[in-house]
Amino acid sequence: MGVNPADQTLIEWFLAQGSRFWLGDLSLVTDRMNSPDGVNLLTNATNLLAGALLAPVTFLFGAPTSFAVLVAGNLAGTAIGWYLLFARGFGLHRAAAAVAGGVCGFAPAMMSQSNSHTHITMQWLLPPIVYCLLRLTRGRTPVRTGLALGALIVAQFFGGQEVLFFAAMTLGLFTIGYAAFDRDLARRAARPVLVGLGVGAGLAVAVLAYPLWVEFKGPQSVPNGPFSPEFFSADLASYAKFSPLSWAGRDGDGGAFAPNATELNTFLGAPLLIMVAAAVAYRWRHPAVRAATIVGVLMAWLSLGPTVTVAGEQTGFPALYGLLHGLPVIDGALPSRFALTLLPLVATVLALALDAALRHGGVARYVLPAATALALVPILPLPLDTVHRPAVPEFFAAGHWKTCVRTGGVLVPVPLPSPPDPESLRWAVAADAAFGVPEGFFIGPYGGGGKASMGVYSQPTAALLADVRRTGVVPEVTAETRRVAQADVGHWNASCITLGPTVHRDELKATLDLLYGPGERVADVWVWRVKP
Repeated sequence: MGVNPADQTLIEWFLAQGSRFWLGDLSLVTDRMNSPDGVNLLTNATNLLAGALLAPVTFLFGAPTSFAVLVAGNLAGTAIGWYLLFARGFGLHRAAAAVAGGVCGFAPAMMSQSNSHTHITMQWLLPPIVYCLLRLTRGRTPVRTGLALGALIVAQFFGGQEVLFFAAMTLGLFTIGYAAFDRDLARRAARPVLVGLGVGAGLAVAVLAYPLWVEFKGPQSVPNGPFSPEFFSADLASYAKFSPLSWAGRDGDGGAFAPNATELNTFLGAPLLIMVAAAVAYRWRHPAVRAATIVGVLMAWLSLGPTVTVAGEQTGFPALYGLLHGLPVIDGALPSRFALTLLPLVATVLALALDAALRHGGVARYVLPAATALALVPILPLPLDTVHRPAVPEFFAAGHWKTCVRTGGVLVPVPLPSPPDPESLRWAVAADAAFGVPEGFFIGPYGGGGKASMGVYSQPTAALLADVRRTGVVPEVTAETRRVAQADVGHWNASCITLGPTVHRDELKATLDLLYGPGERVADVWVWRVKP
């Protein structure tokens, strides 16, 4: 990915780790990264479900291929899932359902998050979840449907917890709103819905009780999110802007209205906002349109963060998120991502309006589809930027690593993988995460007072090698330096140090020779075999 390549490396590692599910590795805290302390996989955006599902692709072609399949599959799967829900679950006109599915799967926010945030774009389980709720409102097999709902919730938990949180919040508010506008349906559906939700919740709680404990109270858990809500808040003006990743925004200034290119969550564009307003007016009597409108306004307000920003200027006006900031779970959600919930809400409004126009609409039969097309064409997605990456050293790609570290052992790659450059983590990915590495690119409890941090503080030898890589200067190595270097190897429980392609490689080799004795050339890396 041309945007956010560091996160791509991390996701590829998570996919490799997730594939180990079929090898009997059911760890929720693993020492394959950040050895010896390990990484809490549930505290991080691990995509465990995707790793397990794509294991055959990973084993045959490697985790980078699985990553490519996941990026494209999430977009297509989400669009197809919503299309099927609108067309078959709700019985809407196929053209209306296709428009809604396209919005849910390929809107600017989804394209933006596709820059390595695959845990966010993995939304293809949401339509089946909504379908289960739909069956419950119709009183169909509440116990069996509740079990299916519980199973889907468990699956989405391991596929993307943030999406599950947003879905639960949005569906809860939408259900309350719908019930307020259709009280007859609420009375008829109350019993089967409550039975189904009870069964689903019971199953989900039984399965997820231990994973939730691990995530919030277990080893390497963190009490807070590592990112500032002020930085990742939406600019109110961005809603009317075109995303730089869309056809109409490719040469515009939209990128200046978001924290970075991976969080373009609000860029619907003025034409689509006008179209949605017209669709709301056209179908206002429908309870779903009313509920979607109210919930959409609330979610858009939440996306603005603690205070409202307009065109880059802080107004000081308090936003809804400010009332919730600091609450558990909500504190870990980036404010601008609440805008992601607008996609199915907007799609619902458009689908209901188009369905009515195409089935019954007179002049509207022609005007509304044409207006919808004019509103959507500007946000058609552009191809995601890509760049060439350096090849993984043959030492790892061809399996030579097995000569100096056993499966499950610890290998120290130099340079060490740490924020913001975890490139050497790709070497472990090439081995399907078969060995552990020190440090890494992850969320862990290494901030002040055990709060969240990106990565871990470096051991003295790791810091020394990082200085050599940055400056190109070989340091003076004393007996004390060698003693510390041996102690760090003991801390990491490592049996092998490897020096791969990097800047100032000769200086790094000279430093490692001084610390650990002469290195050995194996394939295209230098190797130092050490005693853990």
